[in-house]
Amino acid sequence: MARQATYGRKSRAGAGVPGRWSSRKTRLFNRLAALRAARARPATGFVSQPEPRTIGSFARGRQLVAGNFLFAGFLIEGPGKSLWDLPMPDPGFEEALHGGAWLDDLAAVGDRAARDRAQAWVFDWITRFGGGRGPGWTPDLTGRRLIRWINHAILLLNGQDRAPADAFFRSLGQQTIFLARRWKSASPGLPRFEALTGLIYAGLALTGMERHVAAASAALARECEAQIDAEGGIPTRNPEELLEVFTLLTWAAAALAEAGRAPSAAHLAAIGRIAPTLRALRHADGGLARFHGGGRGLEGRLDQALAAAGVRAVPAEGLAMGFARLHGGRTTVIVDAAAPPFGPASANAHASTLALEVTSGRRPLIVNCGSGAAFGPDWHRAGRATPSHSTLGIVGFSSSRLGASGVLGGASRGLLADAPSEVWLQSELTDAGTRLLFGHNGYAATHGMTHVRELTLSLDGRTLTGEDTLGAMTNEDRRRFEVVMDRSGLQGIAFDLRFHLHPDVDAALDMGGAAVSMALKSGEIWVFRHDGTAEMTLEPSVYLEKGRLRPRAARQIVLAGRVLDFACQIGWTLAKAQDTPAAIRDLEFLPQDDTDPMPDLAPPETD
Repeated sequence: MARQATYGRKSRAGAGVPGRWSSRKTRLFNRLAALRAARARPATGFVSQPEPRTIGSFARGRQLVAGNFLFAGFLIEGPGKSLWDLPMPDPGFEEALHGGAWLDDLAAVGDRAARDRAQAWVFDWITRFGGGRGPGWTPDLTGRRLIRWINHAILLLNGQDRAPADAFFRSLGQQTIFLARRWKSASPGLPRFEALTGLIYAGLALTGMERHVAAASAALARECEAQIDAEGGIPTRNPEELLEVFTLLTWAAAALAEAGRAPSAAHLAAIGRIAPTLRALRHADGGLARFHGGGRGLEGRLDQALAAAGVRAVPAEGLAMGFARLHGGRTTVIVDAAAPPFGPASANAHASTLALEVTSGRRPLIVNCGSGAAFGPDWHRAGRATPSHSTLGIVGFSSSRLGASGVLGGASRGLLADAPSEVWLQSELTDAGTRLLFGHNGYAATHGMTHVRELTLSLDGRTLTGEDTLGAMTNEDRRRFEVVMDRSGLQGIAFDLRFHLHPDVDAALDMGGAAVSMALKSGEIWVFRHDGTAEMTLEPSVYLEKGRLRPRAARQIVLAGRVLDFACQIGWTLAKAQDTPAAIRDLEFLPQDDTDPMPDLAPPETD
């Protein structure tokens, strides 16, 4: 309950978004600083040979080599084309190109074709935009780009003559000078951590840039104190973003240490706070819980970051960044047990309060649909709605609603509004296992309803027992409920309890429609049953996964019912009926390509 104050009851006063005038002024100052930096003639080489630290997705790298450019939800096919000759369908697409993170994906492929494209596109950027013009001259993107250029310098300079190598180093120095002047205007959170880490990287790696290191290191320490709370969480409550921040901090600490400079105490303390939180947000298969715009994380990135940090921390007790974790045997359950982010931090937040994910061994079983941002604005909006999560929702409503849009990082994004004002958790250890009782009042203002969810995971992890309740808890709630009932002609309040299944789960109705049997690729069989209060169906769903060309088809278990009185309860169980066969070693990683069949899908309408 102590962490409820951290994540569920922050004041929304003063959580405004920069206006248009502020955004125009920032762009103007960025432009002037870029033009000034481009006139400099700094940096002639590296102080020491940089070591690659970022490797991306092999599948995405293959897509790029083949001329399939998937960024910000838009797929442009341009075999043989330069990145910079592509049509720009959206500012987010253009920003993704100028950020340079695609270099990680080409490095993951690493063959001659990938190297040729990496070199051509980077040196073409220098020719076209190195003079200080173009949308890439923002601190948010410059820090990200600097890190990649330095990380993959060996790939980029392999076989190059002196003239392009000199142009490469000169551009690195110019971008470093720009970043030193403009990092303060980077968006708070991950973009500013990227900007400062990029400045530290460049200052340590490039000749003549050492003077920027001390100030950047001190600024990074201040950001750690301001953005990373006492429990190791960040305002966006995005687990994958927390991993990216953690990775940047470990890289910066390693670079400083290798250069004989001690990272600040605040910097190291932030690493120490984040590590146990990330461990608590990791499922049994090693992937992160997919909430508030975050995905599973790149394969191996979390283990690599934890190993590099050298922090031997057990998972956090109680809530971790507002998430509750149950584990028993080979099973993990992670639940969003706090109010969603607010203000600018909610630009990618989801209406996912009390949603859960379940993983058995190396196999995800129950999931949330995930962030649809990679598939365009319609999928982005749909992925944020409550029906895209494994929780209970009133038909036509989400537990949090989208409010006004704000300009963040150059893009207009909807911020969450009308979020639950109260989210609470009680826990106890019983003879049957760990029991958690959650509640939120996200539907009180509209329907007089509070959602209460009770979960118990057995000690061996073979049975998850749940009960979901919609009820009017106070006299005011009952009066509001009666008004809603009168308006509906006493037809009640329709609700759906959803359990989205991972695409690799083979599900079928069983026992005459009274149960759903689910077979995992490991050979395990799980069975879902309910108490008969609601009508159960097995319906289509989607799995929104970054790095793919399109959403993946999936299934979902839906329990549909109506609240006709002041409360309605639904009981259900998820039990393992068959273990992984002894002859099977379940070591296969999840597929990362688009070879699976995919029907035509469209994002559902959202409130």
